[in-house]
Amino acid sequence: MLTMVLVSTSLFGASGAVSGEPLQGQKPQKQAVQTVNQIGTDYYVDATSGSDSNAGTSPDSAWQSFEPVNVKVFKPGDRILLKGGEVWEDQQLWPKGSGSEGAPIIIDRYGDPELGKPYIAVNGNVPTPVYLEGTTWKKDYDKVGKTGAVVLINQQYFEIRNLEISNDDDFENDIDVPGTERQVVRDGISISIHADLMKDEDDKVMNYFRISDNYIHDIDGVTTWQRMHYGGVNFQVFGAKDYDQYEDNAYYFQDVRIENNHFYKTELHAVQFAFNWFNDKGNWEQDWIWSKNMYSRDVYIGHNYAESIGQGAIQLANTKNMTVEYNVVNGFLQRYDSISAGLYAWCSQDVIHQYNEVYGGTSAFYDGTAFDFEFTSKNVVYQYNYTHDNPAGWMAYMGRAAGNVARYNLSVNDNGVLIKNQLHVNWTPAYFVNNVFIYDGALAEVHDEEIKSPMYFYNNIFYNYNTETPTTWARRVSGGIPGTQNMVFQNNAIYEASGKRGEHEPVDLYKITEDPQFVGDPQQYDTGLYEGTQSYKLKETSPLINKGRYVPQVGGQDYYGNPNYRDGGIDIGIHEVQIGSYTAPEDREIYDYQPQLSYARPDNLLLKLDASDVSASNPVEGQNNKHLVDGDLDTRWQMQGDPVPGQPASVTFDLGSPKNFGRFVIHQQEPKIENYTLEYSTDGTTWSEVKNGTLAGIRDYVLDFDQVRGRYFRMNVTSVRAEGTLPFNEMELYDRTPMKPGLDISTLSYSKSALDRNTSTMFFLEQNGYEFSGIRYKNMQLKEGIDYTVNQARVDFTRTFLDSLPERKHVVHVKFKLNNQSKQVPLKLDIES
Repeated sequence: MLTMVLVSTSLFGASGAVSGEPLQGQKPQKQAVQTVNQIGTDYYVDATSGSDSNAGTSPDSAWQSFEPVNVKVFKPGDRILLKGGEVWEDQQLWPKGSGSEGAPIIIDRYGDPELGKPYIAVNGNVPTPVYLEGTTWKKDYDKVGKTGAVVLINQQYFEIRNLEISNDDDFENDIDVPGTERQVVRDGISISIHADLMKDEDDKVMNYFRISDNYIHDIDGVTTWQRMHYGGVNFQVFGAKDYDQYEDNAYYFQDVRIENNHFYKTELHAVQFAFNWFNDKGNWEQDWIWSKNMYSRDVYIGHNYAESIGQGAIQLANTKNMTVEYNVVNGFLQRYDSISAGLYAWCSQDVIHQYNEVYGGTSAFYDGTAFDFEFTSKNVVYQYNYTHDNPAGWMAYMGRAAGNVARYNLSVNDNGVLIKNQLHVNWTPAYFVNNVFIYDGALAEVHDEEIKSPMYFYNNIFYNYNTETPTTWARRVSGGIPGTQNMVFQNNAIYEASGKRGEHEPVDLYKITEDPQFVGDPQQYDTGLYEGTQSYKLKETSPLINKGRYVPQVGGQDYYGNPNYRDGGIDIGIHEVQIGSYTAPEDREIYDYQPQLSYARPDNLLLKLDASDVSASNPVEGQNNKHLVDGDLDTRWQMQGDPVPGQPASVTFDLGSPKNFGRFVIHQQEPKIENYTLEYSTDGTTWSEVKNGTLAGIRDYVLDFDQVRGRYFRMNVTSVRAEGTLPFNEMELYDRTPMKPGLDISTLSYSKSALDRNTSTMFFLEQNGYEFSGIRYKNMQLKEGIDYTVNQARVDFTRTFLDSLPERKHVVHVKFKLNNQSKQVPLKLDIES
């Protein structure tokens, strides 16, 4: 039976903590109900009036220090209650024992809440578990996990709340030296799994942790990496052996909530969750976590406020089924000389980051961004987040990931690199949908390296408010090819206040370049997830309404919580203007036309080949050659690399009979090819070159060349970017013989009185190897730039021209030419009032 007593859970601080006011970004705490313990025993600790010779089981017989606490093995349902306003200096709290389901061990405060939180100031009196052996970092496994003001090792079913914690030996001065000069590892709350201390019969999954309403500050550390995470709240997994020597489906945390905590000036992190330190044999991308099912799982991290954090504020790892929401990061990478990000998950699966605000980062050449799509992650989503004033940029992207989506996020003055890095190819494409980027084109870049595999950008707003400098889309250009080549753009708004188009601006045949018509000044913003972002809603006259493209990654609501798909479409940006009626996506007629940017006939000539029709100069034993031409990008084929002058690494295709072809497509699993030549032959003996060149560090390439006819085709790799085998997912070969040109529509309906969003002025050319040569109306040749405009395969009639036509049906003829041939395709114009 539980008796209920009313106590306060307001957030108060002692010894320099914020007192009497709610944390920034959080609502004031209300009175809460705390139960009188009738499951276990309550133990009290009072630093001023207690005595360690007391029984500790009542406020009048409280213990004084943590010494009796740390030697006692507590039972399920027990509570360890520290008196509010008291201070424990130079003492670490490490109670022994574990709770059980429905009966956790609770560490909390008691007494008058107006006195503040109980304060544990361990003052750096914790062991140091790392050391240097020459230039190699080593761990002392007798000391790992013992670095917190509060420590739990191989324990479970705990709640820790309403504490103030620090771990600093000099509050006035930071440890402003690298780890090579001084090794320091300190935590606020350290919760660890130490696999080597577990017996065979022990539970190897640690369940149920609640860390809430704590104020954790001044966790000091060095300025460089020591191959050890530490921070305000730190969950880690340790083991000295290689990961493959530990059993599967074990050594992880489950059912964890970290919420309503305030972190100030903590190193490295405010929250670090679940990194696994099993000796990983150099496999630092940790794909063994998912193959051995060692993910921690069922985790909630929410409503925390992290201020002035040394490195990455909220760093999460090796976890699945995790929600990270309503956190505020105000200042990260403040005192640390290395790479990280404000809030991110490493090697994790099924993670949602939403409703977070991240600002106050620093400039950094590597990473330093607000967010990061990290290595070896699957189904990670960033949605409804607000970032601003992060000079390193918005999002880092590492690669080797699948199912990543960033949607309905707002980035303002993250004036570094918006999409930063990409070190490896992805397993599946990433989607960036309905985000808004407000930036200064003189300071920001869209991308700095090479996008190595496809990323899809739909319905985003790129708003460059600089009136002189257009957007820099690609920092790196190799052989005339920008590093942004694999960014696929459709239905984005790209606004340049200067009126100038940026070099290497991606092709987007549905793009809108007019002013988006925000309701406020886009350079006027403030902190606050909603109160600081009202300027970025759209006016009802915006040209972006209904101009977005439906993809499943859009989701069901906008940044402000409004339902999507109003007025028959999806709007571009983070705001769905609430006009018109709602139409469910499944009930809408989805227009999924893909404009033709370059031409080849649709049939891949290599799909018909058998394994015996494919040969390699440097074969790898055991390879199924059909995997190179099976049409499946999930299969893999490889040949030996390391070519030498005069002896390229070659793959040859026998088409069986002479064929026409003029396009070759490569899907590399890893972008290793540097220089190449393409050749064809009619007899397999005499070869003619059709193309040569240098490939950038990008996985997929479409290589067009003058149409030829032959039975044999081969690719020669003459130099590589990295040693070892050359792995491929697929190769394709296409005929580029021209076909009859056409248009995407036969009738264009136009209303003179309708707003832009409710009528159309455009159509698309299907050139099929022909060249567009103009438009004829009756006996008049229309004038480009006056009557219509052309953007790649997209043609827009001007409203001036369409408004000049009488209200009835008309016909124009779209003209094409090829050498001495000419073709005309009729297009009906249905003009209404």
